[in-house]
Amino acid sequence: MSIISLGYMGINSKRLGDWEGFATDLLGMQKVDQGGPMRMFRMDDRKQRLIVTGEGEEDLAFMGWEVGSPEDLEALAARLENAGFPVTLHGASLSDQRHVARLISFHDPDGNRLEAFYGPEIASDPFLSGRPISGFKTGSLGMGHAVLHVANVEGILHFYRDILGFNVTDYGLKPYPLYFFHVNGRHHSFAMVGSGRKGIHHFMVELLSLDDVGQGYDIAQQRDEGIAYTLGRHSNDHMMSFYTNTPSKFFVEYGWGAQVVDPETWKPFETHEGPSTWGHERVYLPEDDEVRIRMREMRHKNARDGFRAPDPKPNCAWLDSVVHAE
Repeated sequence: MSIISLGYMGINSKRLGDWEGFATDLLGMQKVDQGGPMRMFRMDDRKQRLIVTGEGEEDLAFMGWEVGSPEDLEALAARLENAGFPVTLHGASLSDQRHVARLISFHDPDGNRLEAFYGPEIASDPFLSGRPISGFKTGSLGMGHAVLHVANVEGILHFYRDILGFNVTDYGLKPYPLYFFHVNGRHHSFAMVGSGRKGIHHFMVELLSLDDVGQGYDIAQQRDEGIAYTLGRHSNDHMMSFYTNTPSKFFVEYGWGAQVVDPETWKPFETHEGPSTWGHERVYLPEDDEVRIRMREMRHKNARDGFRAPDPKPNCAWLDSVVHAE
């Protein structure tokens, strides 16, 4: 596989001031860009991880996927072109803006813009979080994960699995299709929700301390419509998290404690427990919403059946390169 991690994400939004406060005061990122029609934020030693462009519809602008070498980038471009997906090789201007050595872009079957790059720039100064946190789990695991609404699961599944080479971690088919993909030890760096829609559902950042998540939960509760999903634990990646509404009205998952997989030995399987072991009540939906009721019923069944997820294991070789905030 040539893609090794989710390197960065771009969001289209005209609410730059709201995003600035959200990313720093709640999420704990560091703002690194001043003024103009763009905001950039750090999470670690990379020069940027999150970019808010200041234009377009309030939605995903692009996902930036990292490859390990120039040769891997060339091979990926050739594979895409051979499969009928046009590729643009960008020059120094956009590469410099993204703080990478070289960059290509292309689109998935739903029209989402993807970028692939190698050679990310490392900042010379240490990461300074926007609020006191212990740091983000990044390093070889990448920025976190992104989850998209998709109009046609089969078409998107073929693209990400068979052309980009993402590995299916697990999947669920009820009450709607959910597919999770890994490109490194993170349980999933990408996932899709077969909702029949298009656009971003959420992106996730993982913290190094459960208290970071709990304090973020307190902060989010003080914001107008700050909680979209209550605190809960996912049944497949075992992450404890909550979901908060962004200024662009999609979600950010803010979590801790997800399992790390071994890509060399992992075998995909179908899950039947629903997305969450407990919690994650979808408070952004009406109380009588069918999806909200169905998700609650699945969690209650987990409780009746005694379904449990294992506790996080701190000793894992995949975590050796995790970047800690100072």
